[in-house]
Amino acid sequence: MDTAAKIRETVTGNPVVLYMKGTPQFPQCGFSATAVQILKACGVAKFASVDVLADADIRQGIKDFSNWPTVPQLYVHGEFVGGCDIMKEMYASGELQKQLQSV
Repeated sequence: MDTAAKIRETVTGNPVVLYMKGTPQFPQCGFSATAVQILKACGVAKFASVDVLADADIRQGIKDFSNWPTVPQLYVHGEFVGGCDIMKEMYASGELQKQLQSV
């Protein structure tokens, strides 16, 4: 299975997926830590996470897959939501909480 197919399978096979540096328990950058905190603040107790530092192909592949240059990246129901800054904006407006209600 190629990298894009692996990513597609992950984002479509889980309601919420966060591609990040590190793990939710041990984020390896401030942006990833913030993204995890936002998901928890939205009441998302369980979500899939992928540590891009563990696989160089995934680290580049997710950027190509979404056409988004940075990590973390959030996917909800197979759709790319955005990175940390977009998550912060959506959280502040209440939009992210609405999108995550169905998970």
